[in-house]
Amino acid sequence: MKFQVTLEQIESGQARLLIRPQETQEILWPADCLPSGSEEGDILTIEIAKDEAQTREAQERVKGLLNKLLEKGRK
Repeated sequence: MKFQVTLEQIESGQARLLIRPQETQEILWPADCLPSGSEEGDILTIEIAKDEAQTREAQERVKGLLNKLLEKGRK
């Protein structure tokens, strides 16, 4: 999913981004995670994608930790 935002304001290390086109919803974003040279008023594109492989790995890791705790509790 891709969408555009307007960089409304940068203050105290936080950027306020307004989701386009309505610009009625905002996102607070770490200013140091903005593209280099970004300034107030710039239009930025954000892409969000689900990482299936990383999700499965995280789920397996948590499952393994839970199993270890359960086994430890049975001893």
